[in-house]
Amino acid sequence: MGDPKGFIKIRRKEAGYRPIYERIRDFSEVEQTLNTEDRKLQASRCMDCGVPFCHWACPVHSKIPDWQDALYRGDWQEASDLLHATNDFPEFTGRVCPAPCEISCTLAINDESVTIRENEAAIVERAFADGLIKPRPPLVRKNKKVAVIGSGPAGLSVAARLNRMGYSVEVFEKDDAIGGLLRYGIPDFKLSKNVIDRRLNILEEEGISFRPGVEAGKDLSAGDLLHSFDAICVAIGAGKPRDLNIPGRDLNGIHFAMDFLSFQNKLVQGNFQNGSPDIKAKNKDVVVIGGGDTGSDCVGTANRQGARSVTQLEILSKPEENKGYNPNWPWPQKNMKTSSSHEEGCKRMWSVASKQFIGSDNQVEEIEIVDVKWEKDENGRMQMKELPSSKRTIKADLVLLAMGFVHPVHEGLLDNLKVEYDQRGNVKGKSGHQTSVDKVFVAGDALTGANLVVTATYSGIQAARNIDRYLDI
Repeated sequence: MGDPKGFIKIRRKEAGYRPIYERIRDFSEVEQTLNTEDRKLQASRCMDCGVPFCHWACPVHSKIPDWQDALYRGDWQEASDLLHATNDFPEFTGRVCPAPCEISCTLAINDESVTIRENEAAIVERAFADGLIKPRPPLVRKNKKVAVIGSGPAGLSVAARLNRMGYSVEVFEKDDAIGGLLRYGIPDFKLSKNVIDRRLNILEEEGISFRPGVEAGKDLSAGDLLHSFDAICVAIGAGKPRDLNIPGRDLNGIHFAMDFLSFQNKLVQGNFQNGSPDIKAKNKDVVVIGGGDTGSDCVGTANRQGARSVTQLEILSKPEENKGYNPNWPWPQKNMKTSSSHEEGCKRMWSVASKQFIGSDNQVEEIEIVDVKWEKDENGRMQMKELPSSKRTIKADLVLLAMGFVHPVHEGLLDNLKVEYDQRGNVKGKSGHQTSVDKVFVAGDALTGANLVVTATYSGIQAARNIDRYLDI
């Protein structure tokens, strides 16, 4: 522990964002960086608690106090090694993770948690800049092949771990480029795609074979996969979006959020293909239905495209403002969350339900909404009630549905493999991430339902361990 009194002497200092007037003109990353000395001082605030609740809350069980100390001492190699011991992609989580570790930091009791996420990102960026992150191909190859279906955080984690164990790994991705959710689901202003490509170059040099543009279950049949590989890991994510089946849903101008976000990401990368939906917000009144992170990403993208106005609707009640302390520590509390995208311009509405889409000439023009109230019924369950005389309409030339995902897409690969599903429609996983089909495993959101990038990463790590056990018998 570098400075036992660091948390007393040094206040929390965040890097912050680029100025709004500047960042809304481009899709470059919005987050700034601290200088090295400030970053070391922030690392010195780690208290090296007797019980590291940050480690307990982190889905990948990152050794946070240890690499904070290494950062404080300026030992970038040790800090990077400790990060990578539990997380193959700290450059991803250091950018897009909501940081449950910081919520459970002891200093979070008084809203002064250590800047764990930013420190993580700083370490891995310094490690790349100094050439400390190098390919580590296995010394010996085993005579067994594994197919990984899907190249999001879960699929890449499975592939990286199994490859280092010596297995020959092929990663199949239906899109035209590797990265899954990381590439086409997260805007460039949060995660620049050269960060993904930099890591993919390392993985390729380590021996992983990537096959983009190949849709397993269609271009490559389930039978061929079962015949050609010793094990298969399905990591296709939870790709079935939650729809809003109300009158007027068939009008033009109503799209799923991921179609909108992936369209823009392709434009930024210059690999937009004919046939993809042309969804643009320029000079339009945009309404985003859904108050989560995906909805926030739509807000930021719409503003950068030049929307006339952006409104975000949330059916749940408005969270409380941050009180400056967490009475539920180390558990999180539902505080008001304002993202960088919200700061750039957005009208936010809570406790609002959409009743119907209204338009003419087959084009959406308005949404009829109603205020709702949440109350407990006699069984203690929250029930929604519409408030009388609260119906009204708001302008909407473009509607983006960002209400989450229900389960992985069943049609195609999963149905052809004949895997079992759980009650929520996710792939049913037995102990060891195994499915109901021999030598077929599952990882990430396809198993758990839509979740965090860091949670999917850990699921991939666990799946790799279990596949190794299965193949090593």
